[in-house]
This record gives sequence, C-alpha cells and structure tokens, in this order.
Amino acid sequence: MNGFFKWFKSGAKIKRWIFLMLIGIVLVCYGIAKVLVTDEMGFMELAKIIFVFVLGFTFTIISIICIQRRTLEILVEESDTRDLEDKSKVKSLIFNRKIYNQGPKVVVIGGGAGLNTVLRGLKNYTDNITAIVTVSDYGEQRSKSKQDLGTLPLDDVKGSYVALAANENEMDCLMNLTFKNPKLEGLKFGDIYLTAMKEAVGDFSASVEESSKILNMTGKVLPVTLDQIKICAELEDGTVVECKDKIPEMVSQKISKINRIFISPTNTRVAPGVIEAIEDADAIVLGPGSLYTNVIPNLLVPGVSKAIRESSAFKVYVSNIMTEYGQTDSYTLYDHIKAIIDHAGKGIIDYCIYDTGEIVPEYIRQYNKGGEELVEQDVSKVKEAGIKLIQRNMSTIENGRIRHNSDAIATSIIQLICDDMKFRDMQNDTRVILLDSKIKDTKKKMKNNQTKSKKKKNKKRSGNSKFFEKYNDRIQAIQDSESNREKRIKEIEKISKVDNKKEKTGKKSKENEKNSKNIEMQKSEIRQKKENNRQSSKIDVNKKREEGRMLESRMEETLRRMKEVNKNK
Repeated sequence: MNGFFKWFKSGAKIKRWIFLMLIGIVLVCYGIAKVLVTDEMGFMELAKIIFVFVLGFTFTIISIICIQRRTLEILVEESDTRDLEDKSKVKSLIFNRKIYNQGPKVVVIGGGAGLNTVLRGLKNYTDNITAIVTVSDYGEQRSKSKQDLGTLPLDDVKGSYVALAANENEMDCLMNLTFKNPKLEGLKFGDIYLTAMKEAVGDFSASVEESSKILNMTGKVLPVTLDQIKICAELEDGTVVECKDKIPEMVSQKISKINRIFISPTNTRVAPGVIEAIEDADAIVLGPGSLYTNVIPNLLVPGVSKAIRESSAFKVYVSNIMTEYGQTDSYTLYDHIKAIIDHAGKGIIDYCIYDTGEIVPEYIRQYNKGGEELVEQDVSKVKEAGIKLIQRNMSTIENGRIRHNSDAIATSIIQLICDDMKFRDMQNDTRVILLDSKIKDTKKKMKNNQTKSKKKKNKKRSGNSKFFEKYNDRIQAIQDSESNREKRIKEIEKISKVDNKKEKTGKKSKENEKNSKNIEMQKSEIRQKKENNRQSSKIDVNKKREEGRMLESRMEETLRRMKEVNKNK
C-alpha cells in the first residue's frame, strides 16, 4: 500500500491529470445521458451536447497520455540509482540499465582534470561515454621498475577511470596505491593492473575496454594512440622544445609565445576504436584543459581531426576559465578557438560553452600571482568565425581552486542533444523523457545550491557597512593582531603563575629567572603601549574639543557682525 500511495505524494504531478480525467469522464457521461433521455432536441441543444461530449473526450485522452508519460518519468526516477542517497527505497529497477544503455553517445577528447570534470557530469545521463585521452609522458625520468614493466604513461587514463567510477574515492585510492616493496618503486596499482590486463587480453586497447566492465565503470576510456609519443612545441622565435613539461619554462625564458604544437613521431597510428567512436557519436566535446598539451595533441594524431570534421555530431568546445602560465598567456576566448582551428582545420567546432559566472576577486588575485588571469570573452570575434555561443555559470570553487561545474557543462551538452531529438519529433521517446527529467532535476539542484550560497553570503554581509565591506581585509588583520596580543598576554600570565609557584618552593632556576624578567619586560611594554594609546586618544579628544570651541566662537562673532550690519542698514 505504501508503494501505491507514493504515486499520490506531493510533487508526483499525477493528481492533476487524474482530476482532469474524472472531469472528462463526467462530461462524456453527461453528453451520452442527455442524448438517451431527451426525446426531441433543437439545433442549439444538440450543439451543446456535442460540445460537452467532445470536450470531455478530449480531456480524457489528454489526461491518459499525460498520466502514462508521468508514470514513465516516475519509474525512470525511481530506477535511477546514480544520484540516490538511500538505495533501499528504490522499488522499481525496470528501466535503469536499459535506458542508460540507450542514452546519447558522447565522445570527450582531452586530458587532465578538465576532461575528468566533464566525464563526472555526463555519467549521470548516459552509459555511452567514450573518453579519448592523451598518452604522453611529462618529461620525468621513469623509474627502473616502470622501464622493466614497459608501462605507457597512463596518468590520464587512470584519472578517467576514477571520474567514470561509481565510487570515485575508492577507485582513486585503488588506482593510486603505491607499493612499499623497493622492487616496485615508482609503480602504482593502476600501472600493474593495466599491464596485467594487457597480458590477459593480448591487446592494450581491448584491455582498457574490458576494464570498464570489470571495474563497473560508466562508459569506456580509449588512449588516442598506443605508440609512445612526445609533445613538442615550436615558439614564435623559432625555438623548438621537445619536452612537454619544459614548454612553460621555455616560453617564459624566451618571452615568446607558442607558434604551433606537434607530436613526435608524426606517423603515429591511431588506437583501435577511436575513429569508430567519433563516427557514431551524437556529441563530441573538446576541453576544458591545457590547450597545447592536453587538447590539441589528440587532434594531431592522423585521422582524428578529419573524423571529427566529417562527423554529423555536435562539436562542442568548453572554454577554460583562466589562462595557463607558459601556454596561453593573455589569450582571449577567440585565441583559444583559433589555436584549435589552426591545428585541426575549420569545422572542428560548432558550439562554444563559456563561463559568465561571478568569481570572488580573492581567488582571481591568487591566480594573478602565478601569472594567470581570467580569459577575456571577445564574443563578437567568435560569432564572426561562425561558432554558436552558449553562456553558462559554470565556475565553482573547490579546495581554494577555480574549477568548472561538471553539472552545468553536462546539462548544456545533453540539452543540445535533447532539443535535436525533439526537433525530430521524438518527444515521447523514452530517452527524451529520461533526459528531460534529469535536466530538470539537475537545474533544480544547481538553483538550490546557488540560493544556499547566496544566503550564506548575505548572512555574512548583513549588518556590515560600506566602510566594512571596503576595508574588510584591513579590519580582519587588525582583529587578528588584537586576538594574538590577547593570547600572548594570557600565555605570559600562565607562565608567571607557574614561576610564582616555583619561587615559593625554592626550585626556581636561573633560566626561569631570565624568562620571568623577560615576561615582566613584555608586560610592562604592553602596559606602556596601552597607556600611550590612551593618552594619545585623550589628547586627540581635547584637540577636537578646542577646535570645536574655536569654531563656535568664530560663528558667534560672524553672527554678531551680521546683526550689526543689518541694524545700520
């Protein structure tokens, strides 16, 4: 019975349609009964009966359709275990696996934290996610154990595993588990696991695909190539940098921007499954992430950029919020897009999602110290390039760092796919219903989070004057210094009490005597400072009083003279 009454709870949005159905049935029955009872009727009366009958029949049909649609939505919501906190309350798991397996096919190309952010948001909408990641070292010397094992640089692959996992924390601990055995120095569990899977399956690409099933991941991760590659950069002054991690250093030393990025060797082979995933995709996402070391290198592998340009999928570029030191210094939004087009050709980007949210200036100043700044949004240039823009508040703060909001990015991408399906008259398709339901829930959560954060800010700001808001940092520093001074005085008093006890027992040493003298000196200094402050404040008050008296006397003198002048006139 509890499951039955659950359909009529507040927010179920099904009672209204049941009520409409009852009205429709009543009207239909009334029309039929009127026809059966009445022997003779005029034209107007017949028209009224027909109108009531048609209206009731229409209400009934509409309510039945809406009840079926809402029932399907509720079943989908109940079967969705990805965002559910209490899984014991789930009554119906009918559609869970089936619907997510039929979800839109999304390919995400990139690497690093930016790629993982997008994957983290998309896994709430579909199982058909393919992450195509960069496979290149960062220039560090590999340990002997890694050389013996023959492992590829798989940091981005392991990061994608974590982002697509059902439990990210546990997967992160597992993949990044280090061994204490000196023979396994420099190796992590993820390296050994992927190497073991390669030996078991016989092919590295197939081992990565099988791992998604074994580890119960959403989607799959594919390296862009199985060949060992180097990411190289050519600067505007002609300097060539053949090490990925030295690019920022050389850019800053030479004071020269990056002219182009290339991979070595140039005849690198694309990994199996990459081109097929791009061809079958409903949406292809580029970025966010390091433009020259994570995004563009994937497009330089032969066949990748061509497949993206020829694909009928939506090509979406997610812009970075901040510039990156030594790579995209003083780059605007158009500069980022132009760099991708210059390396991969026209038609590589259809849409661009960029941030319009407000960021606390304190965090921006932290990035400014490291030579990074907000990406300037020169929207007019981007529009001239024929790229459609999507504005989103997608910036958030995580652990003191400016990050992309995974839900905002995923919602924008899925909304494009959903609108396209509706355009193709697929409103009643199960996938469309699922996507609509998920998008609405995500937007509600985002609004609630925004309102909560605003309330917190308003609570902090309430009761504060404009002066306080302007000089908040200075006032805070003064308060901190005062609190520190009080703590110091308390510590001194504690130490003095201990010393007095020791004096009574006669066990006081020479060092303690020196400490007590220092304490007394500090106490006297503090008292002297307080006394000086008091005296100075008294002097200031007296000066102000004297100045006020002088002004009053001057005013009285001027008034007296004005009266005398008026009398003479």
